[in-house]
Amino acid sequence: MLGSFRRFIDTIVAKIFFGILVAAFAFWGVGDWVRNTTDDRAVAVVGGERVTPDKLDAIYHRQLQQTLHAMGTSIESTPEIRRAVAGQALDRLIISTALDAKAAAYHLAVPDEALRQAVFAVPAFKGPNGQFDRNTFLQLLNSNNYTEKRFLDEMRDDMLVRELILPLRADAVVPDTMTNAFYRLQNEQRVAVAVEVPFARAVPPPSPTDAQLQRFYENNAGRYVTRETRRVRAVVLSPETLAGEVKVSDDEIKAAYESRRSEFSLPEKRSVQVLLTQSEDSAKALAAQWRAGVDWTQMQAVAQKAGAGPVELEDATQVEFPAPELGKVVFATPVDTVAPPLKSALGWYVVKVVKITSGSSRSLADVTPELRATLVNEKAVDLLYDRANKVQDALAGGTTLENLSPDFGLAAVEGTLDAAGNTPEGKPAPIPGPAELRPALIQAIFQAKKGDTANLVQAPNAKDGTQSFYAFDIEDITPAATRPLAEVKAVVQADWTHDAMRHAQEVLAAGMIGGLKSGMTLQHEASQAGLQPVTLPPVGRDTPPAGVPPQLVGPLFSLKPGEATMIETPNGFTVAVLDHVVTPDPAKDADGVARIRDELAKSIASDIESSFIVSVRNAASPKINAALLDQMAQAD
Repeated sequence: MLGSFRRFIDTIVAKIFFGILVAAFAFWGVGDWVRNTTDDRAVAVVGGERVTPDKLDAIYHRQLQQTLHAMGTSIESTPEIRRAVAGQALDRLIISTALDAKAAAYHLAVPDEALRQAVFAVPAFKGPNGQFDRNTFLQLLNSNNYTEKRFLDEMRDDMLVRELILPLRADAVVPDTMTNAFYRLQNEQRVAVAVEVPFARAVPPPSPTDAQLQRFYENNAGRYVTRETRRVRAVVLSPETLAGEVKVSDDEIKAAYESRRSEFSLPEKRSVQVLLTQSEDSAKALAAQWRAGVDWTQMQAVAQKAGAGPVELEDATQVEFPAPELGKVVFATPVDTVAPPLKSALGWYVVKVVKITSGSSRSLADVTPELRATLVNEKAVDLLYDRANKVQDALAGGTTLENLSPDFGLAAVEGTLDAAGNTPEGKPAPIPGPAELRPALIQAIFQAKKGDTANLVQAPNAKDGTQSFYAFDIEDITPAATRPLAEVKAVVQADWTHDAMRHAQEVLAAGMIGGLKSGMTLQHEASQAGLQPVTLPPVGRDTPPAGVPPQLVGPLFSLKPGEATMIETPNGFTVAVLDHVVTPDPAKDADGVARIRDELAKSIASDIESSFIVSVRNAASPKINAALLDQMAQAD
């Protein structure tokens, strides 16, 4: 639950931090770190701090439910899955415990007032009047198995970790040498001279003899095979099929709007550039230079020399800033203005507001269609399981699919399809229900046998978490078979002709490559074939410009000037010679260099954070009670 609340209060730094945690779980796994500990009452000891089974149990069960949900409803909670999830949940606690201890060692603290403001700012806790509502707060905690104390403790820990991580990002400074090298690499362009050898220019060969056609047909029999098809009758039960029965009143829409009003109000956001330094004099000097007109790229270099760290936060709400006092200053500062230096527990902030994104509010009229659709879906979901039970009872009682009551709200379809889900005409078979149901139903159809009893089966959850059901009967099966040559003779002859013309052009293009390797020019080789080479527009590493085959980009960046390559396109072969390389000058593109520097800084910051977390975790020397962990995992 706290994870879902964090999206309203996390800073950019925190988002990166939690991404690192996820990566860390996958990296460390379970088998690499399980060791015995002498404390039988703790599932782990981290730097002297005990991790109790009660603390792990709640996280483990939430993560297990999320894992099974993500894997699909047909997945059972096996001992192996439970053991792996328990290990990941424990590793999450180990990292969190070690980071909390590190924050305490640095004497970092979250004042009660800052915690209170963060809680009050969570939209999910606001009532119809848009203000914090304690009853709503307690109801949400209770429905997600949280006590108030545990939730507040986890939120406080979360805010502490963000305070701990922020200075690390400030140290991510990229040298000009590295920035310029990456800029040149990313923006380098290649210019080539190329000639196209199209299939269409090949001289059509004489018509093949019957023997040639027969041999080609036999060698390529896989091209002329009909797919297995199955004629089926299927029924689908989903919120979509039940939606027509659902009625939603205007009063219900209005009540839903009032209860969800905070969802339709977007807070004001601001993008800022921040310098963090450790002395007031340094902060004042940096602020003076910034106000004098020095741009951000130059300020980063100035900050580096002064021992300060630059950080950028984009589109952040006031509560997303790592310190409440910093948020207040940012939201009181006009755009393109450097605020007075601000003292904090981590040092002195110098901040410039570079963009303001105004908040917005959507009226009842604006969101009525959206709310109506949501309420219809919610009511249909409520009907779903009752109807599913009734359908299954009817099928178990011997009712056939075609005789199921129309009152069940089923969508029925009948027809023939192949394993790709296409009809004999090559069009997608019309299957109702959510997108996730379609592949599951098709797979089930082609795994079943004719005569199998129809049963109602639950399909994988849709992206929004809703579920659906299906049942089917197989009426007939037509096996896959190779079509007789007489039936496909015209197609076989066309394929034979195309392959012959393609081969002729491949030989021609390969001959040009041979001539180039022996010292001939592309102009000479092309003229021998009656073709004319052209100079292609400069090609970068991204999407090629018009007139340049996408297949040519990769080979061009593997060549040296004067070297040649040959590629095949849907229309023919292309022979190209790299003429020269265009190396960009970083001094002529300050904005482009700045973008590269920012990207590199973010990447380096992530690496620093990852290394820091690994070092903190390892320094805590976690000791795991393997027997107790396994006992907890297998208790379900």
